[in-house]
Amino acid sequence: MTAGALALLTACGGSDGGTTGGHDTSTMSSSAPAATTASSQPAAQFNDADVMFAQMMIPHHQQAVEMADMAGTRASDKEIKDLAAKIKAAQDPEIQTMQGWLQAWGKPAPSGGMGHSMPGIMSEKDMKKLEASKGAAFDKQFTQLMIAHHNGAIEMARTEQTQGSNPEAKQLAKAIESAQQTEVAQMQKLLDRL
Repeated sequence: MTAGALALLTACGGSDGGTTGGHDTSTMSSSAPAATTASSQPAAQFNDADVMFAQMMIPHHQQAVEMADMAGTRASDKEIKDLAAKIKAAQDPEIQTMQGWLQAWGKPAPSGGMGHSMPGIMSEKDMKKLEASKGAAFDKQFTQLMIAHHNGAIEMARTEQTQGSNPEAKQLAKAIESAQQTEVAQMQKLLDRL
């Protein structure tokens, strides 16, 4: 278990890429029961990799939601506004699900700031620069940062799928990887026309 946690930490340490991206609501409906199952069965099977996945993905998702919130008032492109709303709608419930798992597993929720070594996480400077921009400049910066943020989430999700043992956590990781790959492809096309 320790080796798995170390491998996860190592995997999370050196990437410039990606975020935790959104999922469509059909994905969320299938993962919502997982939270109930985990909460009703505190002794459910889990390992250090599952715990690390939840503890890291929660603040990663929280940052993506914060970025998506900015798009509501700063973006000028309708597709970006729509995508940001979709990301927030997917990731808010996933945060709740993962917090429920940690509680059921008797493990602490993440606290404090986000680790800069987390894949795709934005620095405070990046976030302030994004917050200060508007219109076309925001649209381009948001898209570039969210692609990197999603790529980091995809990396974390792949690590969970190979090293985790909790079926619900692995299922959510697979859903995150799939949804965010689709959104990265959409944002690459968006970037080409911005």
